[in-house]
Amino acid sequence: MKIEQALIEEYEKNGAICLRGVFDENWIEIVRAGIEKNLNDPSCYSEKLKGEKGNGYYFDDYCNWKRIEEFKKFALESPAAAIAGTLTRSEEISFYHEHVLVKDAGTDKKTPWHHDQSYYPVDGEKVCSIWMPVDPVPRETCVQFVAGSHKWGWYSPRKFETTQPYKVIDETLCSEKNYQQVPDIEANKEQWNILCWDLQPGDCIVFHMKCLHGAPGNMSTTHSRRVLSTRWLGDDATLARRPWEISPPITGGLQIGQRMVCKEFPVVWKNEE
Repeated sequence: MKIEQALIEEYEKNGAICLRGVFDENWIEIVRAGIEKNLNDPSCYSEKLKGEKGNGYYFDDYCNWKRIEEFKKFALESPAAAIAGTLTRSEEISFYHEHVLVKDAGTDKKTPWHHDQSYYPVDGEKVCSIWMPVDPVPRETCVQFVAGSHKWGWYSPRKFETTQPYKVIDETLCSEKNYQQVPDIEANKEQWNILCWDLQPGDCIVFHMKCLHGAPGNMSTTHSRRVLSTRWLGDDATLARRPWEISPPITGGLQIGQRMVCKEFPVVWKNEE
């Protein structure tokens, strides 16, 4: 996977970039089939959220790659790991998990502004997600990012259903990262450099796990917005404690401070240059 130096630098500066045409039709079809299986057979982690007005639902589910063969194939064989390794300048990349995000046509449920890494028991800076749609995504429906916010520090996670912060279980851990509440970005968008794109199947967005992002509903009356977001861990990713219940609640049997490489988080890519 060849990615120009300018794109690597853009990713490092902004915390999110769009890559065009990096997944061919074969991978798009594989992911579509996996998402369909997941919708028909959700796990115990799944949510089906409804907004205030729209008739559609916002479905999300994760950590199904061991039982859904299409997700496993994508994680272990697609260009995704090489993309993550190149952009994070890592020598090795391990796979963390996949996350299915589907907004039906007519879904007004928004995704609240948040960043991902505080949900996860993961420390490190060489960590990213690859947001890959299998449907055309107009800018009006696309996930949005605050450029540069991956350098702002740590923010408390929020429940997607209620938008309320996670309940703190261990106060002593809060000071370790000086967690802040997410600012009201939606009401003050003119203050920020907001990034979003029109996407076609085959395109993807790669973003740092601490980059603040949120998404509008899908008010199309005809098309769903089906996305597979995969999570990737580079050289400095280690298991960490959080003051709240971690999501997903999977640690692979590792000890705090250990590098996140194990059977649960397999190494998928190595830098051979």
